[in-house]
Amino acid sequence: MPLRNAVQLITYPNRLGHNLGQLADFLEQHLDGAVGGVHILPLYPSNADGGFSPLTHLEVDPAYGSWADVERISARFDLCVDLIISHIADASPEFLDYVAKGDASAYADLFVQVETLGDISQEDLAKIHIRKEKEPFRDVEHADGTASRVWCTFTERQIDLDYRSPETYRLMERYLAFLAARGVKLFRLDAFGYTTKRVGTNCFLVEPDVYQILEWFREAGAKHGAEMLPEVHDHISYQYAISRRGMRPYGFALPPLVLHAFLQGSSVHLERWLRMCPRNQVTVLDTHDGICIPDVEGLLPEDEIRHLIEQVSARSADPIMRRSAVNVHSVGAIYQLTCTFYEALQKNDDAYVAARAIQLFAPGIPQVYYVGLLAGSNDFDLCDATGESRDVNRHVYTLEEAEAELQRPVVQRVLALMRLRNAHPAFDGRFELQQSGPGRLAMGWRQGDHFCRLSVDLKHYETQIEASGSGSGSY
Repeated sequence: MPLRNAVQLITYPNRLGHNLGQLADFLEQHLDGAVGGVHILPLYPSNADGGFSPLTHLEVDPAYGSWADVERISARFDLCVDLIISHIADASPEFLDYVAKGDASAYADLFVQVETLGDISQEDLAKIHIRKEKEPFRDVEHADGTASRVWCTFTERQIDLDYRSPETYRLMERYLAFLAARGVKLFRLDAFGYTTKRVGTNCFLVEPDVYQILEWFREAGAKHGAEMLPEVHDHISYQYAISRRGMRPYGFALPPLVLHAFLQGSSVHLERWLRMCPRNQVTVLDTHDGICIPDVEGLLPEDEIRHLIEQVSARSADPIMRRSAVNVHSVGAIYQLTCTFYEALQKNDDAYVAARAIQLFAPGIPQVYYVGLLAGSNDFDLCDATGESRDVNRHVYTLEEAEAELQRPVVQRVLALMRLRNAHPAFDGRFELQQSGPGRLAMGWRQGDHFCRLSVDLKHYETQIEASGSGSGSY
């Protein structure tokens, strides 16, 4: 059964209420008609990286609930979950068996054993795209006293999987089949760009290897009636390549383009992207990772990207740097801005509603992050407590707190837009950009006699909708 053309919520299993059962209550009691799908961030047992270091994909962390809770959600909403394909936890049964038995382990071929890649020179090492301030390897001491080195792109606890090995594909097939049987219809392929290891390259998004891996996942998912949503922050051309191969790309360029349009009072660059962006994309304004910058390189002039970063980071954001192994202290670019989208707009309710309207009218399936749903502010207390800068945008809401936040006028305005986006028949038709004057953005949808048009004043943050049937007015 295909995905519904409806707004999806992105949330952790334990931050809208304490567990999946409370999340299901919240969805059913408060978001009926506002969301048609839910992306639940990693719900598996994990030992690092906020859930992104799974021990397995075959279990729910008992602290979150059970598969019965998951199936309760998937019975009513399109369910998206993360398939973490680049690595597995060092506490997983497979890696523990490898540590104990070495090459005699049935799982030895799952892991990228560095010595099997041949000589790696300092020049080769300098090219590798890394995610921590050291080379992406870890020494392993086996029970019999022998030693090996394995690849770990992220933390020491996250061991990369080897896509030269049939064993890795067998493990992924097992995960896909199991999760699809629980009702999963969309798999977010986390960090898929790090699946390619070839000495002499940056070992990130290596072509054509990366597309061969992605196409395997597309075909395997299709057997189980599920689609793929590969996650990558890089040049817009990768999103087009994903779309052309029958998978859903992310519209990660939208958040910085919207911020730029408001800062400049001009929709020129945003309109250019709207004309050409993949129509089967999934759009976001915010995610658990903040506002990413590489996605607009080539779409915005460099000086305007720099100005955007300066303006947002000066008032609300902590920039995260992009690293390469050549010199981890000479980064060359900003990778993410860690703040809520509401904070990026200086907590201006009208600007925030206008931004959400632009997202909801853009081509693709919109996903709304749970903090963004509630127009959340930066959580500096959580950030200070954990030492993780991205936690500023990962507030933990009790059920009572979330219910109270729903009553704020800005949240009610956003919910009204979401319900219009889900219910109006025009959104099943054709997207149209419309002529607009300076400082305005106009676009809409049409299907037969049904139409729904949006006009946004980018300088005064006024949002107007004209629609057939119901829905017209100021938002």
